[in-house]
Amino acid sequence: WTNLRPRLTSDLDFETSSPQLSDLIVSTRPQQDDQTFYEFRTYNIRPDQTAAFLKLTNEKIHLRTAHSQLIGYWNVEFGGLNQVFHIWKYDSYSQRAAVRAALAQDPCWISEYISKAIPMLNSQDNEVNYMVPWTQLQSPLQEVHVLWWFQDADHRAELRRLSHSDARVVAAVRNSFGHLDSQRNILMFPCPFSPMK
Repeated sequence: WTNLRPRLTSDLDFETSSPQLSDLIVSTRPQQDDQTFYEFRTYNIRPDQTAAFLKLTNEKIHLRTAHSQLIGYWNVEFGGLNQVFHIWKYDSYSQRAAVRAALAQDPCWISEYISKAIPMLNSQDNEVNYMVPWTQLQSPLQEVHVLWWFQDADHRAELRRLSHSDARVVAAVRNSFGHLDSQRNILMFPCPFSPMK
């Protein structure tokens, strides 16, 4: 994945056994032939409202997925408390604009979900990202999201421990360290309604 926001380089760990995106490699610039992009959305939920927000979203997500494709929806376990992270696919910016306009006119979306969900949130963030084939790492590095899938948190810990004793991994980290401005790891669990598990 690559996005349009500069500076931060991050490593996102997804807690799931899903292989759908496990073979994806990323690049630092949009290099795809079509207009497809992915919107990464992060919601920071009021701590006293997290359970209620997740329950409401579980019950009403169909109102949102009627308008565009949800790739995945995760609850952040480590790396950001009281957060959810979700990915939406769009074929173009005009499609996204049409979806947002349709949502603004959808009375069920407004009355049954968004009017109840917004007061539960402290903030929202979104990023535009492209899924692109890997060619080679290029500088200057803007922002890269690396998505890893694990069977569970213990599997992640074991693989990370093993990687620290693999000379190839150690060399790769040492060679790329000079290009890294910052790194952020997030461990997330898929919500029950998430298409990607």
